[in-house]
Amino acid sequence: MLRQITILRRCVIGIAASALALAVMIAVSPANVAKAGELVIYSAGNPEGHKVLMDAFRKAYPDIKLSEVTESTGTVSKRVVAEKDNPQADIIMAINTFYLDLMKDAGVFEPYVPENSPIPESQIDPDGFYVFESNGVYGMVVNTEVLKEKKLPMPNNWVDLLKPIYKGHITIASPIKSGTGLTIFSTLVDAFGWHFLDNLHKNIFQYNSSGSAAARQAGRGEVAIGLSYGSALQQQVTAGRPVVMVIPSLVPNVGFGQGLIAGGPNPKEGKIFLDWLLSKKGAAIREPYTEVHSIPGFGWLPKAGIDLSKKQMWQMRRALDVDEFKRAWAKRYEK
Repeated sequence: MLRQITILRRCVIGIAASALALAVMIAVSPANVAKAGELVIYSAGNPEGHKVLMDAFRKAYPDIKLSEVTESTGTVSKRVVAEKDNPQADIIMAINTFYLDLMKDAGVFEPYVPENSPIPESQIDPDGFYVFESNGVYGMVVNTEVLKEKKLPMPNNWVDLLKPIYKGHITIASPIKSGTGLTIFSTLVDAFGWHFLDNLHKNIFQYNSSGSAAARQAGRGEVAIGLSYGSALQQQVTAGRPVVMVIPSLVPNVGFGQGLIAGGPNPKEGKIFLDWLLSKKGAAIREPYTEVHSIPGFGWLPKAGIDLSKKQMWQMRRALDVDEFKRAWAKRYEK
């Protein structure tokens, strides 16, 4: 199982405080709450994959009026906590394990696990509050045309990125705003220490708010190297960009899951969605956008010839306090 991250329970205090501030800005009224026969989903998923999935659900269940809110992991998670006393959504999905545990501790979820889902028990929260649909891996996409133009060598691992020759040629999402940035940076700190990030920071061109933005920038040739999650990297390859995907031997990884929001306006429709999503039919639809699916036999990464058994799937050696990590990162690198 690729779910290796454990969360200190005191993180809830930080996210709850942020949520309280956010709640002031969120207008909550009876008119905002979905009516029967409707379904409201909050998602931090890959935009392209999310659209394909939602279109397929609408086709499968045309009588359910589906509304969506897609934001970065940190933003949408805070929004759900802020709305906890008056929930505006039924499902939150495509959330990494950091924030799933934070929301669980904040009381966001109602336990629900589809009875006939082929998801292995190892991918289900012990208390049934959420289910991991997939496991994500992280790496880099490298633009070969930019390498040639700038006379840069091909990077093969994380340590290569510290070479001064790459200064201004690397982008990645900020861990303050993105679960992608949080996963990559926290793994590198756990494996190599903060001094590693100090050196990497010198080569960073830009910190983005979106986890997939770095891959798109590299694909367009705006930078040589974009650090992102596997599906975002693969999309640049399949789009015919002049890029190669590099999964280093040390692989940051994390589980992604979803859950039923306690007190949501449409629990019946929410359960219908989860039953559909966590089935083989849902897995097949999501496969082009899923590195390794929780249902055995699904996921594009093994089929792309990348053998994860030959990689070191990093297991965090230290418990991670998400809010403390963000504060430490911001103090060092935000201007």
